[in-house]
Amino acid sequence: MLPRDIGLFIKSARTDAKIARLNRTHGSRVAFEAAYRESDDPWASASPRYRYQGLKYDRLVALLPAKRFCNALDLGCGLGLLSQKLAGRADNVLGIDIAPAAIEHARRRAGALDNVAFQAGDILNLPASLDGRFDLVVVADVLYYLSPMDTGVLEKVVARIADLLTPNGTCLLANHFFFSADPDSRVSRKIHKAFEACPRFAVTSEHRRAFFLATLFSERRLRLAA
Repeated sequence: MLPRDIGLFIKSARTDAKIARLNRTHGSRVAFEAAYRESDDPWASASPRYRYQGLKYDRLVALLPAKRFCNALDLGCGLGLLSQKLAGRADNVLGIDIAPAAIEHARRRAGALDNVAFQAGDILNLPASLDGRFDLVVVADVLYYLSPMDTGVLEKVVARIADLLTPNGTCLLANHFFFSADPDSRVSRKIHKAFEACPRFAVTSEHRRAFFLATLFSERRLRLAA
């Protein structure tokens, strides 16, 4: 991280504040759609001025098991930057985001990759046709936008993500994490603990890196059935 990368966090915080205001009055879909209509890069994730986000995605991909995946799902894909990096580790990658405008941007950016596709979808209302299709699901910097962020909603989302995986499939969960007393970091820890508490998931490894927390889980339906 370079000193100028601090600007990335400032811009991200401003975008998050706008989304939070709209979310309270109009809901998540409207809030995120407005962000991507206003800017083709609301969090400056793809800006060449900042290197942090690109390096973070590289490090997340490097945490994955040393194998090639058949079908990967990037939930809350945004501009599809992480989806593009996953394309080198999976035969097929699907990115899903709640904002149709984000999907438009992602398709333009990944147009040269024939193993990457995008579609609009709400993590709270994913179609049953996706169940059991993916041996890798990545959920990076997404779930702390859930509204309301209560235990019941979070438990349902975690169980729904488990439904998406093939038996023994891999889930990579990553969220911002600055320090333990930080309110946003406490939300991130709450999310990770919800996955750890789900009997459908077994923790494979946990990793603390500069400003994010990442946990790898294995879906364990077969182990429970046995």
